[in-house]
Amino acid sequence: MKNVLITGGAGFIGSHVVRLFVNKYPDYQIYNLDKLTYAGNLENLKDIESKPNYTFLKGDIVDGDFLKSIFEKYQFDAVVHLAAESHVDRSISNPLEFIKTNIVGTVELLNIARTSWNGNYEGKRFYHISTDEVYGSLGETGLFEETTPYDPRSPYSSSKASSDHLVRAYFHTYNMPVVISNCSNNYGSHQFPEKLIPLFIHNIKNNKALPVYGKGENVRDWLWVNDHAIAIDLIFHKGKNGETYNIGGHNEWTNIDLIKELCSIMDDRLGREKGTSEQLITYVKDRAGHDARYAIDATKIKNELGWVPSITFEEGLRNTVDWYLNNEDWLNNVTSGDYKKYYEQQYQER
Repeated sequence: MKNVLITGGAGFIGSHVVRLFVNKYPDYQIYNLDKLTYAGNLENLKDIESKPNYTFLKGDIVDGDFLKSIFEKYQFDAVVHLAAESHVDRSISNPLEFIKTNIVGTVELLNIARTSWNGNYEGKRFYHISTDEVYGSLGETGLFEETTPYDPRSPYSSSKASSDHLVRAYFHTYNMPVVISNCSNNYGSHQFPEKLIPLFIHNIKNNKALPVYGKGENVRDWLWVNDHAIAIDLIFHKGKNGETYNIGGHNEWTNIDLIKELCSIMDDRLGREKGTSEQLITYVKDRAGHDARYAIDATKIKNELGWVPSITFEEGLRNTVDWYLNNEDWLNNVTSGDYKKYYEQQYQER
């Protein structure tokens, strides 16, 4: 049996990865470590919480003593590291929190894994999940490749760039079996509504303003979170140690075009006259250091591991809208903070 520690498993991407691993690999024991900050929600995993190969652990990756205790107790064979502070706006207002979690927390994990494995790396793996934002900003042409020089522009992307470099340093310095992936913007079910798509679904439904930075001309490459989880599974099992894999959705959209598409879908789903939701769009002052364009070249993971996105962005966006509209209780609990009561009731004494 393989004991796998997944950090940040109660979050958006992490919960999809935990669910996939628990359901797909019954012979693995999956341990979900999450601090349960505002974006960590155990309701995301209610469907698997009673599975015999799933265990939830509440804790902070910055706490070295805690990490040491769980590594000694559970003897993890692998780490899939997703725990991170991830919202750019929050990093601008509070960069130190991002330094602590994303850099110090990653080093704490690397150190305890290296100490625990003690040079016996057979069957071991440390997989660090990162972002395309470490590469900086593109012009109108070109794509981010695995060899693109790092040029982070925000405290968030700088903290992730630092953690990427540290993971690589442990590969080169200590021969640790590490692998890294850098993904484009994720979207899909169970995403905390501070991010664009779930926030705007919530706002449209409630006839609230849709604040668009600048002119909305910034371009992003959108990756369906279910496809991302499948890519993580492939990299975890088949990726080559010391390598980086870029994961992109092959979906470049300007923010304003995405928002208008979302408005159109919502008008249709809510039975509103076409164009109604677009009237909620409000242009606001641009974000400081707002990168103009992200776009990923995912050729390497396609050629080496056979991964390609399974659906178009339009199809994935419709699926995402339908999920949020069909799970209003989840969205209302998250926006009100009531989801935290679930942890207090179900896990406080465990």
